[in-house]
Amino acid sequence: MARRILITTDYLRPGDAVDQLLRRHGLDPVYSPSSGPRPAGERYSLFDGISGAILASEPVTADMLTGTSSLRVIARSGVGYDSVDVAAATARGIVVCNAPGTNHHSVAELTVGLILMTARRLGEVTAAVSQGSWPRTAGSELRGSTLGIIGYGPSGRATASLGAALGMNVLVSTAHPGPPNAAIRFTDLDAVIRESDYLSLHGRGGEASRGLINASRLQSMKPSAVLINTARGSLVDEAALATALTDGTIAAAALDVLDSEPLPGRSPLRGLNNLLITSHLAGQTVQARARAGLAAAQAVIDVLENRSPAHPVNG
Repeated sequence: MARRILITTDYLRPGDAVDQLLRRHGLDPVYSPSSGPRPAGERYSLFDGISGAILASEPVTADMLTGTSSLRVIARSGVGYDSVDVAAATARGIVVCNAPGTNHHSVAELTVGLILMTARRLGEVTAAVSQGSWPRTAGSELRGSTLGIIGYGPSGRATASLGAALGMNVLVSTAHPGPPNAAIRFTDLDAVIRESDYLSLHGRGGEASRGLINASRLQSMKPSAVLINTARGSLVDEAALATALTDGTIAAAALDVLDSEPLPGRSPLRGLNNLLITSHLAGQTVQARARAGLAAAQAVIDVLENRSPAHPVNG
């Protein structure tokens, strides 16, 4: 009997390249697309009889793995893996993998797109035009402004390159500076936050970085500054951000990720006219999806065929 592979990533479907690759290796894909929180009974039986899993960003908690006896590998069809209890998986001998290097150009392009939207105030302009107005709103050029980047992994580096190409002054805060680059200045976190006109987050999630952008750090930003987050929702204290946007501490923000997704009905971020929110789309291009899905499938195949996967996160 073929080993069953659970697929919850909503853009992976029967008959696609991932499905065909798994079947060529004698595996049986089983589809259960993630579309929000699952009922408790479904969550706790999700991995029953499953040998490997290709997952979206839905949480995988320790109690979901308790009754699992056949599961050997969890592969994220993306870069982040803070949604998975890696320690619990490791304790049960389950390999956890991610797919770095598959979507950083997509993330960087959306980041710059959000910067352009806020700089030219396109959200409010297009809304006004759709309501019959014809505003002649003055925006701001990006050339000569300062782009601050926190985190210098693949998406941070790609964003820095695009910012430099647009004539922006690029500041980077990272524990792992790259080689010297005349277009980029590496400096400390507080300096990046203080000096940026556009502050873009590209760091990892997890408890150590939760609320990295808090009330104090928002206060230290320029009143004209814009915060952009295409990394992890947990990096931003959303209540503090809502206050900062309401009272004019900063000018605007653009978020592609939230601490709780979809945006809760009672979120303090609702109804703010100086805030753009997109639905976790930064890595969602046709090209990035194809690369990420195949990378995750290959990780599952490698583990089940007793080879070392390319990108394990727990050993």
